[in-house]
Formats: sequence, C-alpha cells, structure tokens
Amino acid sequence: MPKRYPPVDPREWLNRARSDLLMARSQKEGIYLEDLCFHAQQAAEKAIKALLIKHSIKFPYVHDIAELLTQIEKAGLRIPKLVKQAGKLTRLAVFTRYPGIAQEISDGEYKEALTIAAEVIRWVQTRLKARQ
Repeated sequence: MPKRYPPVDPREWLNRARSDLLMARSQKEGIYLEDLCFHAQQAAEKAIKALLIKHSIKFPYVHDIAELLTQIEKAGLRIPKLVKQAGKLTRLAVFTRYPGIAQEISDGEYKEALTIAAEVIRWVQTRLKARQ
C-alpha cells in the first residue's frame, strides 16, 4: 500500500495515477478493454494534474488531457512527443464507458493506451524529482 499524502500534494496524485495504471494492466477474462482503457486515461490525467499541482497551476476538473497539457505548455514546460499523444486518451474517459456510444476497443488500441499512460507517468515522475 503506498504512503498517503494530502490531496494538495502532487505525490498523492501520482500515487493515484500509478494505481489506475495497475488497474489498466489487469487484463483478465470478463473485463472489457474499454474499462481498462478508462483506467489508462485516468492514470495519464492524474499524473498530469500532479505536475500542474507541483507548479501551482490551477486546473479545471475535466477529463480533457489536451486541455491539461496546454496548461503545462503555457507554464513553459516542454512536453515530449509521446506525452502529447495522451490527448487521444480523452475519449476513453467518456465515450467508451457506456454501451453503444463508441466502437469497442481493439487490442492494439488498448496496448497503445497503456504505453502512453505509462510514459506520461514516467515523464511526470522525472519532472517532479527535477523540481524537488
């Protein structure tokens, strides 16, 4: 069990991001890939919000990762190419969670979501350590 921090501490947001990534990786029979991808999206979103908190940047409570990354860029941080791709995870927070709204997720899309989410977490971890 990870150490808990106050909600204003970016480490708590990063812990939650890691927790979501673990859930996203828990592919088992009977679990929809859409549900796992939701957790991949949440992992990326929470990691990005950890970085925003670290830089004292107020952010809206939205699932729009591209909007959150724009806030990071406005603060002067350079965002790596793969991390910028996290914007495409936004649809996984809303449209794929309910039957009939979006097409089912392919195995390739699922693996891509995991790769992107893991890279966002890795990048944020590096940025948080650099700022301490």
